[in-house]
Amino acid sequence: MQPIQFRSKELSIPYPPPLGLYIHLPWCLQKCLYCDFNSHAIKNAQSIPQERYIHCLIQDLISELPRVWGRKVHSVFIGGGTPSLFGAEWIDQLLGAVRSLLPLTPHCEITLEANPGAVDMPHFADYRQAGVNRISLGVQTFNDALLGVLGRVHNSQQAIQAIERVQYIFDNWNVDLMYALPQQTLEDWQKDLHIIRHFAPKHLSVYQLTLEENTPFAKVPPQRIPDEDEAFRFYEYTLEFLPSWGLERYEISAFSQPDWHCRHNLNYWQFGDYLAIGAGAHSKLTLQHQILRQVRYSNPQKYMQQVAQTGSGIEQDQWVKKEELAFEFMLNACRLTRGFTSQLFTERTGLSIADIDEPLQQAHKLGLIQQQGNLFKPTSQGLNFSNELLAIFLP
Repeated sequence: MQPIQFRSKELSIPYPPPLGLYIHLPWCLQKCLYCDFNSHAIKNAQSIPQERYIHCLIQDLISELPRVWGRKVHSVFIGGGTPSLFGAEWIDQLLGAVRSLLPLTPHCEITLEANPGAVDMPHFADYRQAGVNRISLGVQTFNDALLGVLGRVHNSQQAIQAIERVQYIFDNWNVDLMYALPQQTLEDWQKDLHIIRHFAPKHLSVYQLTLEENTPFAKVPPQRIPDEDEAFRFYEYTLEFLPSWGLERYEISAFSQPDWHCRHNLNYWQFGDYLAIGAGAHSKLTLQHQILRQVRYSNPQKYMQQVAQTGSGIEQDQWVKKEELAFEFMLNACRLTRGFTSQLFTERTGLSIADIDEPLQQAHKLGLIQQQGNLFKPTSQGLNFSNELLAIFLP
């Protein structure tokens, strides 16, 4: 690990925020046409250097221990890529190393992302035995034609079978769905929501398809993508339908039953800390009255080579500038329906709420934020037009 040059104390952060651990497993059977995550297509799970990569993750984690020494980990999230391509024995070894190196809080939330069609059904029980207590299933849609348009490797029957298996083994589980897909109608979307309602998930993540840069969809846009007005009708129906069967929206794209929020993501949105290891992973750590961001090498082979040579996969360390902190906090907190308190703002940034009084007043006048004492919440309009709200806080 390269030594960090600490700067003089610029912020008054009384104590570090809660700490999460993110672990990135970057391989997929097939790159989805809309995906801009750091994922790399591979022919089959046997082609993944699983043993070597897990060893590198553990070494990378060891190199970071001085920066998080004594801090408890509140959540672990294994994302990708498609983590369910890794055998349960390697997930067991990985989590065993995590538990031996870092103190985990009681009932620590440990999430594994899985894709239907990229995991054998019996493996879910093995993942549970390894210590995973939450599964996030990337279903996206139950419409086979639309799954083909997106470039997914599973079909609707595989998605339903995976949900049935997960539901049997795990109390805590999430399903990802997407709307405003090419050629998708409002009726198609309604069918998807009615199907998932039957399974009564504890948590549902709902995303609108966006054409991200450097994706096949951005280079060759698919035909018949719903326009903004039509996409908003999809979203309006979602907001009306999900509460009717017990799911409340607590973040722009996240819905859950009471007390089943995703703790790991909630920590992101509340500007908590997260140590992130694996190819392309990004960390945010509060150190010595400063906030540090790390970026690891994105190419898996380069990442493993770097760890083998230096013990660390870090490509870049960078302190967050003081003038950027307010925007970074708002970028996350303004996604939450319950908003944030002035106390949380100060605890997580070291700034005073008075430092953002002018943009707060402007957002209030535009009807994007409401204030209740020391609580600041985005309005419905603020949630629907989050980009306009965030622009107000740009440094």
